[in-house]
Amino acid sequence: MAKEIAGQLKLQIKGGAANPSPPVGPALGSKGINIMEFCKQFNARTQDKAGKVVPVVITYYADKSFDFIIKNPPVAIQLLEAGKQKSGSAEPNRKKVAEITWEQVKAIAEDKMGDLNCFTLESAMKMVAGTARSMGITVKGAFPVNI
Repeated sequence: MAKEIAGQLKLQIKGGAANPSPPVGPALGSKGINIMEFCKQFNARTQDKAGKVVPVVITYYADKSFDFIIKNPPVAIQLLEAGKQKSGSAEPNRKKVAEITWEQVKAIAEDKMGDLNCFTLESAMKMVAGTARSMGITVKGAFPVNI
């Protein structure tokens, strides 16, 4: 018999660094989820992504148990890493903060393909390039014809 789903939570937590302090503790505690158990499981499963912000979708059930799915880091975070920046531009249309290549865009698009709502690598690359543009990051060269 399947468990009755009580709800879902979406959080962004640094990999390997979940602890009961805000925002994790209050979000889970208000739903009656065992905070320390979640932190232990999350930290064990994200040791390889230590320090990177990782989105997690937590499904909690009526009997106070839970499951969670770990997704890939957000595109914006990956773009900042690729451009070696701390943050995006305050004025992306005037001030450009970094420059990346289409190869880097392709690598990010391939990594995030499962989380994006597109079907081809070409459309995923365009989505990543659009995010880069809105952050003040320039993509060098013309869009590659044969991907």
